[in-house]
Amino acid sequence: MLYNVNKDNLVLENIKLADGFFQKFKGLMGRKKLNKSEGLMLLNCNSIHTCFMKFPIDVVFLNIDHEVIALRKGVRPWRLVNFVKKAYITVEMIEGTIEHKNIEVGDLLIMK
Repeated sequence: MLYNVNKDNLVLENIKLADGFFQKFKGLMGRKKLNKSEGLMLLNCNSIHTCFMKFPIDVVFLNIDHEVIALRKGVRPWRLVNFVKKAYITVEMIEGTIEHKNIEVGDLLIMK
């Protein structure tokens, strides 16, 4: 589970962790869709690509303390999201999640 401490709400019910090179490189490639309750957390990651993806995503960048430091809404397939300074964790989720869950820079997101 991914939980927003500041807003006291559940962001994602099912979150997978990608911490190895291959897991992070593959990311969501090959997936036909992503449900609104699931996402992918990439550790030690400060940029992403959406090559070979079939759907747009929202991307949240966290620092090492799990504080939101950058947001990218509606990243379409075949895009590159450049390096985000001080980002340590990247969370990929279905498009619209940032707005629907009211995620903002400064929020604290933790896995439970």
